[in-house]
Amino acid sequence: MYRNGRGVPKDDQQAVAWYRKAAEQVYGSAQNNMGVVYALGEGVPKDRQMTYFWWLLASAQGNQRAVQNRDLVERSLSPGQRATAQTDARDWKPKTPAQSSKL
Repeated sequence: MYRNGRGVPKDDQQAVAWYRKAAEQVYGSAQNNMGVVYALGEGVPKDRQMTYFWWLLASAQGNQRAVQNRDLVERSLSPGQRATAQTDARDWKPKTPAQSSKL
């Protein structure tokens, strides 16, 4: 809602905060959205490695958009960037609601 300004003022940083909170709790669509905001630089700096990281996580949840997007961005990364993001995704641990990012 914050990303599109539906019912609330448009606020990219609030959108990212809510996406992150849900993504940390293994919601695949929120993980996909985190990849999108990093790809576009909406509320966060553009970062292809972080884009790839979030799309790796969302892909593991079966999010088909993330699978397609992951494969596209993967080609633009160096082997080192890919390896780092893959290691980070493999080592990533979900958080409980109490542990996830504060709003």
